[in-house]
Order: sequence, then structure tokens, then C-alpha cells
Amino acid sequence: MLEKRIATALSIRESQVKSTLKLFSEGSTVPFISRYRKEVTGNLDEVQIQRVKDLWEELQELEKRRAYILQQIAEQGKLTPDLKQAIETAQEIQQLEDLYLPYKPKKRSKADAAREKGLEPLASMIFEQKSDRFWQEIDNFINEQVGNREEALQGARDIIAEWISENAAVRGNLRLLFEKEGVLTCKVTRGKKEDQEAQKFRDYFEYNENLLKCPSHRLLAMFRGESLGFLKISVFPDEEKAIQIIRRQVLRGYCDATEQVKMALQDAWERLLQPQLQSEMLNKAAEKADEEAIAVFALNARQLLLSPPLGEKRLLAIDPGFRTGCKMVALDEKGNFLEHTTLYPHEPQQDVAGAGKTLQDWVAKYNPEAIAVGNGTAGRETEAFLKGCLSNAIPVYMVNEAGASIYSAGEVAREEFPNLDVTVRGAISIGRRLMDPLAELVKIDPGNIGVGQYQHDVNKTLLKKRLDAVVESAVNAVGVNLNTASKHLLAYVSGLGPVLAQNILEQRKKLGGFKSREQLKEVPRLGAKAFEQSAGFLRIRGAANALDNSAVHPERYDLVKRMAADTGYAVASLLADTELVKTVKPEKYVNELQGIGLPTLHDIIKELQKPGLDPRGEFQAVGFSDQVRSISDLESGLELNGIITNITDFGAFVDIGVKQDGLVHVSQLSNRFVKHPTEVVSLWQHVKVRVMEVDAQRKRISLTMKFSG
Repeated sequence: MLEKRIATALSIRESQVKSTLKLFSEGSTVPFISRYRKEVTGNLDEVQIQRVKDLWEELQELEKRRAYILQQIAEQGKLTPDLKQAIETAQEIQQLEDLYLPYKPKKRSKADAAREKGLEPLASMIFEQKSDRFWQEIDNFINEQVGNREEALQGARDIIAEWISENAAVRGNLRLLFEKEGVLTCKVTRGKKEDQEAQKFRDYFEYNENLLKCPSHRLLAMFRGESLGFLKISVFPDEEKAIQIIRRQVLRGYCDATEQVKMALQDAWERLLQPQLQSEMLNKAAEKADEEAIAVFALNARQLLLSPPLGEKRLLAIDPGFRTGCKMVALDEKGNFLEHTTLYPHEPQQDVAGAGKTLQDWVAKYNPEAIAVGNGTAGRETEAFLKGCLSNAIPVYMVNEAGASIYSAGEVAREEFPNLDVTVRGAISIGRRLMDPLAELVKIDPGNIGVGQYQHDVNKTLLKKRLDAVVESAVNAVGVNLNTASKHLLAYVSGLGPVLAQNILEQRKKLGGFKSREQLKEVPRLGAKAFEQSAGFLRIRGAANALDNSAVHPERYDLVKRMAADTGYAVASLLADTELVKTVKPEKYVNELQGIGLPTLHDIIKELQKPGLDPRGEFQAVGFSDQVRSISDLESGLELNGIITNITDFGAFVDIGVKQDGLVHVSQLSNRFVKHPTEVVSLWQHVKVRVMEVDAQRKRISLTMKFSG
């Protein structure tokens, strides 16, 4: 039943869902399933496999809640056959909660107080609306607690109002009205209009919009303003329509009893239904906004993690600064730290000659192939100093240092470099980030890597879950060098985790480096399942078996040996000869009993043609203008080179070399209509922009990518 629902939701076959869930139950991971079990899943991709997993977990939670509700109502002795059937057939969590609401423990209400006074029979009599018999019976309800007829009627109406508010059909229909026609209203909090901090939200001091049409970034901005106490948000549908919906459900006559129900109905709407459904709608809108913001953030994070690496190069890396100087470190081609010093090329401790001499001495000593400079404070000024000293003899690259300071002060950096200052750790991180962004960024909480929108305001649990999946996907898509990877990088490899990653490091040290994937089986606690899940994503350069440095899984080594034998050459020769690989006919090796189909065979042949190829592409530096180094150098109409550093729903941020990124609004991304920025740009894409407007005081730069012709 659940498998069928997932299949319908994802437009795939039920058999694919069952096969995928079976693999998960056996301990397989998303990267492993998508790469090495294509025949089993019917060639589902990584996104589909992840959605199967997510939906299965959601439906499992739904079933747990269903069982709990049935148990709770049964224990109260109120589980009728009709109610049981309604609960068992409910497909959404909100349907379940509406059905459970009348039986759910809650705070003492006005209706409870009326029941304690014995007024529920009177309420029932009125709510039936069959006659005005209640007038003959009402005096029987007057006692020490109920002073007169009006008090009796008020108590009865309180009970009826609660019944109406807990009616599942009423709530369901009103919910639809809220969802389709609810108007989001935002106002400035009384007394906060002149507050300096509140001015950031002045666009929402008097704001109205259909809730359904309000984009996620706007909602998140309003929610942030409300959380800071500057704004007040509410949601209202057309009240007349809401009242009509309730009337159609509860009015059943034209007598005095009906008039009493009408009064209770109005009270139910104003006191109970409208506030409750407003809260529900805002919570739902927040969840939707969170989902959309996290989706954008996840896309950005993946693109950032997969940005091209400079590769294994000897580097000098600099964390620039004015007051405290520029921290410079030397790194070898593996990213190992060698030495650090401080340069003072800028005011207030300016010593250009001394800084230049130290730089030249280090160039002679370490023979760097490149220099990495953080793009923060004093970044462009430091770049100019370096180029002036070196005359372009060594390439200088600006590196996005977002998150470097958080890493340098964190536990991971303290563990790696316990005796180094945080600024020195930051310089090391900047250099390593240039060499291999993925290997360095996995050490930083994904929420702090400088991409996305309002990531600090969204659901933290959902954000972490989604971003962990993105990091795992990126790491396994690239593959990991088993003999150089850090513990933090290894921990994201399919089937491993922090404990096995640490055990691998200890075994690597003991062996002096792994010579083959088979040696992984000697790692403590790394069993057959962990080996199966991880081996294909781990690379060993220079291994005796060339396949150990490829994405071919060890379970398919014999298959490749057969392919090589059929060509008359050894495996190593097959890997080195693209033309020879082209002679291999995949159809010849299909074996359904062994789970070998054309998808797997095509993957193997593609890998044999370019074994161990890094999928991230070639590194390319952006050429910033030497005449533009700060926001004061900008003027309207100036055309500049830039690089996309962040993508949001409302536009793309571009680094143009002045520390403060400029914004290309979605309406300025192209000469054609663009619904979402991801249609035309991607993170780390090199672009040409024109300055439209500069607000130096607010540090805002408006850019356009629209060019005539």
C-alpha cells in the first residue's frame, strides 16, 4: 500500500520502489544504489532514490501517528466503526489531526466549564435544531452554578462553538479557503516604526499579498522581522465566505435553536477557527518557505562543493588584513602545512619593503606554483601588492573565504593544528580550498559556507539532513584519495562514517599507505557491508591493480579482466587505450543472474576510457579589473567580469572584486523572461555584468546581465 503511494507520487513503478526499499533495508546508501545497483532499481537516479527514502520515512511517521490516534481514542471508549474507518483511510497528516481533535487532551476551555455545570444536554438539544423544545427544558439547567436562562444559553453556545471548531469537515473546507484565498497581512509593530534596525524591514510595514502567491524569500524576510519584534503577520480569508462554509455544514433548521447555533457559529469562527487556522497556515507557509530556501541552498552547496580544483600544487596562501597584517603560509602539493609568517604591506603597520623581501625569500625557498589570497578585507589590495612584487611570474588567485574563520576557530581546526593561531589556520584553509574545495569545505558546517538565502532562519533539522545528503552525494560523485583524505572527508564516503574514517587513518599510518582496496578489509570494524558500500568510491593512486584507482567496483574486477582478455591485452593496457576500449561490445557481457545489465556495463566502459577522471572540470580564474578594488571605484555603466557566488530565488550575487558582492535581480539576468535564476546561471559561473546603481552607505550594488544585441 505504502509502496504504491510512493510510486504514484514519483511516477515510477511500484516494483522499483520495493527494490529500492529492500536495498535500504540491507544497509545500502543512496550513492551506492544509484551508482552500482541500476539494474535492481530500474535505473533510478540519485534524486529519485533519495525521494523514495524520504517519502518512505514520511509515510512511516504517518502510520505511527495513525496507530497512536486509534489507540488513544479506543482507550477513551469512543472509537466508533465510522470513526475508525475515517482514521484508517485518511491519507494526510492533517486529516488525521482533524479527526483526533475532539478526543485530544487539551487545556480547560469555556466549553469544559459549561460541561461541568451540566449544560451539555442543553447544547445537544439546541444543536439538533429540530424544535424549540429547549425553551421548555432550559429552566431545569438553572442552579447554583447557572444563575439564569442567558447564562445557560451562553454555556450551551460555548459547547456548540467547540463542536463546530472541531468538526473535521468544517476545518477541511475552511482550510481550502485559507489556502486558496487567504490574504497575508504584515504591519509594523506599534512603536517600532522609527527603530533603526526595523528599517531593514520597511518594505513590509504595510503589506498585503495573497498567501498562495507570496514567494519564499519574502515570507522568510517577514518571519525574520516578526521574530525580531518589528513586524506582526496575520492571514485572513474573506470572512463572509468563511461564515457561509460553516453555515452549510452546521445549520439545519429555521427555529429559535438555529438562531442560537448562528450565534455559536460566529463565536466559533472569531474565537477558535480563525486564530487556529491562521496559525496553521502560517506554520505551513513557513514550512514551505523553508523547503524552498533549503532546496536553493542545497543546489548552491552542491555546485560550490563541486567547483573545479586547482589540483596538487605548491602554494603560498594569504589571509589578508590591514590592522593585524597578512598571515602567509606555505603548503606543499598535498596541502601539508610547512611554515607561517606575517606580512605588513598595508597601513597602519605598513612595511612594503620588508613584506616584499619576505615574499621574495619565500618564493625562492618554496618555489610556489600559485598564490591564494582570501577575498575578504584587504583582499584586492593584497592581490595588487603581490602582483607588483612578482610581476605576474606566479599566478595569484582570489579565493572565496566564506566560512574560513568559522573553521579556523572550530574543533576540526584545533584538532588539526592545536598550536597555531586562528588566523594562520584560516590562511591554511584558504590555500587548501583553492587546491581542492570539496576536501576543505567538508570540514565546515554546510550552513556556514556562504551560499543560500536565510539559511540561519530555516528548520535546522531539515537543513542539516538535506545538506548532509548533498555533501555525501558530492563526495561520492568525485571519489576520495584513500591515502591523502582527511578523516572528515572519509566520513562522508558511502558506508563509512566518523568511527571507520578514524580507523582507516590509523590503519593507513600503520601500513604507510594503502597499496590496494583489499587492504581495507584489514581495517578494524570495517566489515563486508561497509567494504561493499565504500570501496568503489575510494581511489588508490599508483596501485598495482590499476582498477583500484577507478570507479569500477571490486565486485566487477573479474568482469573487466574478461573484457581485457577478450581483447588480448592486460587490464592495465585496456585502461590506457581509449580506442581499444571502444572495441568492447557491452551486449556480450550481460548476465541477469549476476545483476549485470547494460546500465552497469556502459558505466564500466565509460570509466575504462577515463579512469579516475575528476568530474569537476578544469579550474579557471576570473579576471577582475585592476582599476576596481573597492565599492568607491564603481560607477553606473561600468562593465566588469565577475563570478556567481550565490543564487537565491530573487537573483544572483556576483563577486566583481570589491569585497561586497553585487546583486543581479532575476529580472536583470537575461533579455528574456526568467522564472528562477537557476534557469540561466550556476554557482561559480564566470559572467559579464554592468553596474546599474551603487549605494555605498548601505553597501548595495545593483548589476545587470542584460546587454543590447
